[in-house]
Amino acid sequence: MNTLQSAVRRRRAVAAAGVVSAGLLVLSACDKPTAMATVTVGSSSVNSEATCGGEGKTLKSADLTQCLKDKGIKSISVDPDETVRFGVDPEIADKGWTILMNGQPLTDASTKTYRTIPGSVFFNAQYGAQGNSTLVSIKEGEKDTSGLWNFKLEKDA
Repeated sequence: MNTLQSAVRRRRAVAAAGVVSAGLLVLSACDKPTAMATVTVGSSSVNSEATCGGEGKTLKSADLTQCLKDKGIKSISVDPDETVRFGVDPEIADKGWTILMNGQPLTDASTKTYRTIPGSVFFNAQYGAQGNSTLVSIKEGEKDTSGLWNFKLEKDA
């Protein structure tokens, strides 16, 4: 092998090492994804990372209020006769979680990873529902809130 070929191979190896190093640097700059929460109705489901928090730090009341007003919320159609299933990753369940409806507690805190609620509850004025859509949130933490996952449930008439 001549000197020219050897130099070209060395340059390629150095370039490849540089590309790999740059890729690792970019990946290390990314935030770790938060735990996931899922809402399932029949055969349809939506899931989401935390709308606010989800990184283990306590959220301030002002942050929670703002988070409940978030516009980029995933929605799912709900037939009131169907059962709505909520599922959370174990790291959420370990801290305890509560289902909120329009910002108010709908359930007591649980450490299970799965809960079910009749779909009719989300459109019943007795439970604070108004109109044909409801903001449902999963609140992480039994005393202090460390994460909030928001979903919009839309009545399927």
